[in-house]
Amino acid sequence: MNRELRRLQAKEDERARDKRKQVQKRKKKDRVGFRQFFSEVRTELKRVAWPNRREVITFTTVTLITAGFVTLYTFGLDVLFKESILQILELR
Repeated sequence: MNRELRRLQAKEDERARDKRKQVQKRKKKDRVGFRQFFSEVRTELKRVAWPNRREVITFTTVTLITAGFVTLYTFGLDVLFKESILQILELR
């Protein structure tokens, strides 16, 4: 498995070097065509390490719990400060 990963990494590094050479050859103001643009986008999306279903569920759950906690904490501080200010001003 380790050899496979090294080979894959070497191939990826070689592709990256070739890509850099191509980009350097192009002028900064030159635009690429739609076909080349979408081809490059597709290539980049293949390199993305997409999470599996279990990871997505875990990350979503952690995010929702964290957002809920922060919301409740902010709400609690708001109520506390409101009551404190009303008591200081003796409006209640």
